[in-house]
Amino acid sequence: MKEVKAWYMNGFVGILLIVILLIGAALTFVQQLIIPAVLLVAIALVLATGITIVQPNQAKVITFFGRYLGSIRDSGLFLTVPLTIRQTVSLRVRNFNSSKLKVNDVEGNPIEIAAVIVFKVIDSAKAIFDVDNYEEFVEIQSETAIRHVATKYPYDTFEDDDITLRGNADIVSDVLAKELQERLTVAGVEVIEARLTHLAYSTEIASAMLQRQQAAAILAARKKIVEGAVSMAQMAIEHLDKEGVLELDEERKVNMVNNLMVAIISDRGAQPVINTGSLY
Repeated sequence: MKEVKAWYMNGFVGILLIVILLIGAALTFVQQLIIPAVLLVAIALVLATGITIVQPNQAKVITFFGRYLGSIRDSGLFLTVPLTIRQTVSLRVRNFNSSKLKVNDVEGNPIEIAAVIVFKVIDSAKAIFDVDNYEEFVEIQSETAIRHVATKYPYDTFEDDDITLRGNADIVSDVLAKELQERLTVAGVEVIEARLTHLAYSTEIASAMLQRQQAAAILAARKKIVEGAVSMAQMAIEHLDKEGVLELDEERKVNMVNNLMVAIISDRGAQPVINTGSLY
């Protein structure tokens, strides 16, 4: 089903035509022409069923005995095909706030997630005829898409290259909007924006995941410290060799690297020990 433009004309002209028909019916009735008078009244009444009002940012979907004739998008008073059923569809921008959904992320951790979906109807025919209730369809498909997107990414990691729900909200929102648009095109709905409004670990594992986050953060920090310490020790030895300040054999280099690593990696400040004699 695809939206098409319905036939309609200015409603005030239609009302004027109906009044003229009624006046003609009255005149013919005065002249005792009963049958023409009845016919004129019947025509006027039939035309009156075609009078409709369309509010701004609304559309009227017109069906005639089960057949779709078209839609009226212009606002105002109109005369359209008589004896038709006219269904109103709002074209205004609307929000849908999903409830807090409990799902598992890609690592299997239970999380709570919610989002707000901004949408509007762009095809009134699809919204009425291709789905049973387009508003309910938007709600169900939105929650389904949120669940699916949440299972594609971890809640959080400590790797800079990984996409996470917490650290890459913009990317996740764009993915959610694209997936929603694919699901809602059948209903003639355009997704304007999709944004996460709530994201947290589920209450039953929140404390445990906090400890896990802390442990992962410590490991990630230690990894950076070790990488930096190795780089600094290597740079120090290369600099000493280049400048020729000291001549160190392999054993002394190992001892120096060991001291530097301990001093840099240690949680507490290193306590210097002054050696006034031989290294051996």
